Amino acid sequence: MLGLGIAAAATGDTVSASDAAIAKKLTHEIRTYPRYSMFDNISFFVDEGRVELLGEVSQPFKKADLGRIAERVPGVTSLSNELKVLPLSPMDNRLRMQVARAIYRDPVLSRYGMQVVPPIHIIVDNGHVTLEGVVGTDMEKNVAGLRAAGAGLSFGQVTNNLHVENPSHKS
Repeated sequence: MLGLGIAAAATGDTVSASDAAIAKKLTHEIRTYPRYSMFDNISFFVDEGRVELLGEVSQPFKKADLGRIAERVPGVTSLSNELKVLPLSPMDNRLRMQVARAIYRDPVLSRYGMQVVPPIHIIVDNGHVTLEGVVGTDMEKNVAGLRAAGAGLSFGQVTNNLHVENPSHKS
């Protein structure tokens, strides 16, 4: 899993040099896409030049833009754009902002909010909140989940899929 909500993997047991180059270039292109935000979660797989885009985007034009970007990466032979466009809902938009404020105003997590694209991605789909991305510690993951759940307006539980870079190992 790469940072900023981008995952890249090659299928099979080995990664060819050309697939690795495609993954590196595509990761760069997605990270520098000016409309990529904390409300999008993008991952992809590369296998013998075939790219599969996965995840969620908050606007329909982002799906099309990212598909065009991926197709232009040297070495890409085909593209499967499986990005889901999240519902365009004023309630979901309000919930995204409330969850973002709750998470990034917390002193434990505020350092992440200073990044261009913060590493905690807030995916809201019809009132259901999912956290994706990477944090440094188990405590940060737990605090993010608590802050998201306490932001209000969410239908049900918050799904906390955050990955931890330095997990604590309990003996």
